[in-house]
Amino acid sequence: MSQLKKGAILNYTTIFLTNVVGILMTPFILNKLGKEEYGIYITVGALVGTISLLDFGLNNTVTRFVAKYRAEKKQKEEENFLATTMLIYLVISLIITLIGIGFYGYLDNYFTKMDSDQIKIAQTIYVIFIFNLAVGLPGGALTGICYGYETFVFPKSLNIARYIMRSITVVAILSLGGKSIALVIIDSIFNLLIILTTAFYIFNNLKVKIKLHQLSLKFIKEIFSYSTWIFVFALVALFQWKAGHWVLGRIALPSVLTIYGVGIALGTYYGAFSSAISSVFLPRATKMAVNNASGEELTTMMIKIGRISFIILMYILGAFILFGNQFVYLWVGKELGIEGSHEIWIIALIIMIGLTIPLIQYFGTSVLEAQGRIAFKAIIYLIFLIIGTIIGAYFAKQYEGIGMVLCSVLGMVAAQFCLNFYYAKVVKINILRFFKEVFNKTFFVIILIVTISNSFNYISSSYGWINFLLKAVSYSLVYIVSIYYFGMIKSEKRLFSTPIEKIINKLKK
Repeated sequence: MSQLKKGAILNYTTIFLTNVVGILMTPFILNKLGKEEYGIYITVGALVGTISLLDFGLNNTVTRFVAKYRAEKKQKEEENFLATTMLIYLVISLIITLIGIGFYGYLDNYFTKMDSDQIKIAQTIYVIFIFNLAVGLPGGALTGICYGYETFVFPKSLNIARYIMRSITVVAILSLGGKSIALVIIDSIFNLLIILTTAFYIFNNLKVKIKLHQLSLKFIKEIFSYSTWIFVFALVALFQWKAGHWVLGRIALPSVLTIYGVGIALGTYYGAFSSAISSVFLPRATKMAVNNASGEELTTMMIKIGRISFIILMYILGAFILFGNQFVYLWVGKELGIEGSHEIWIIALIIMIGLTIPLIQYFGTSVLEAQGRIAFKAIIYLIFLIIGTIIGAYFAKQYEGIGMVLCSVLGMVAAQFCLNFYYAKVVKINILRFFKEVFNKTFFVIILIVTISNSFNYISSSYGWINFLLKAVSYSLVYIVSIYYFGMIKSEKRLFSTPIEKIINKLKK
């Protein structure tokens, strides 16, 4: 099996671990830290994460340029590029440190709803996070070098090992009485170990050399010109999921920050598996773009991928609408109470609904990347998300996390609405045909499934895990059988049935 295929498998493994372990660990960490300290922990992390934008997308740029120079067999240029990049990272780390020092003294004025003890915790966590970032950003370039050398197994396996070991260590430390400061120290230690291990690998196994032959401003401009749109998309992600932390951190109690942070995390888990499936089709989109595929051909492919994503997403969304409130209460209700868990459910539900259309149209993003037209999406999303954040800051004063997330998601929906016009007018994707064929037959079957499955909520007055699992299993059976026989077309049925038939045939042998 090639490095690429192994890397893809490890990538899906990472996505699975991140989501499943994240869901399992959240109530444990929340229980050990308490809702106030947990809110401080995730909010300070989000604030420091903002400074990580100073990376300017250089990690991706490292991968691109290293791969380019290796393909062209330009060893000297590769050495010079890596040396120049490390000098840039040195400057970035210095800037991060200076910004960190400058904002440190402002923390007590920024977090207006925290008491003196909570401010001290926030300040300590902040300092460690800044150190982590100043060291971690240059370290991330080492992973980019591995990818540039088409070596995917080692860095991805190392990341999985780090994630597992980190989770085990967190459980052990928190069980022994550790708190949020211990968590960030653990992360710092693991980050340093990863950086040192990766450095040893690239110098010892890949024989990478870093040597400055010539420092050229023109070359530095070329590096940053490539990373510009990566940086803009990092800004988009920032305003999508972290801007609310800035706003609420200023005006809300730590317990509100916890509810908002957990709701955001749960909502973003929704699209992880769909994105993993859709991202596989980027090479297909690139090939179609190179071959000058027509708008109708692109539409057909977008429909095929969109329908698969839609079926998967509607299974998750339908279950969350019906039983999500119960799940969240069982998940974190002990720590946050009925009202807190209900707010988390609403925040996550708003995000899931808002993400649905962008996720089923993910192939369109792949087409934009392949055609070199990604700038429009970056700009339009950034504009509307900034507007959403500004309006959200106003509504957050009264409606807290729900007001904040609703405005952010509406900004995202407005951006996607504009993007559909761009797909239709510029890329020549038939958007009306897309929605008609994606929703055709399947949408009404899903409405019927959700309506029927809602009756499961009245079977028993129990509200425990066994009751939830019985509902979930019953819903899953109804959904799978109904969608397969009434909501799928023949090609989709083959896509799902063929792997099962192969497994059965192997078992028979």
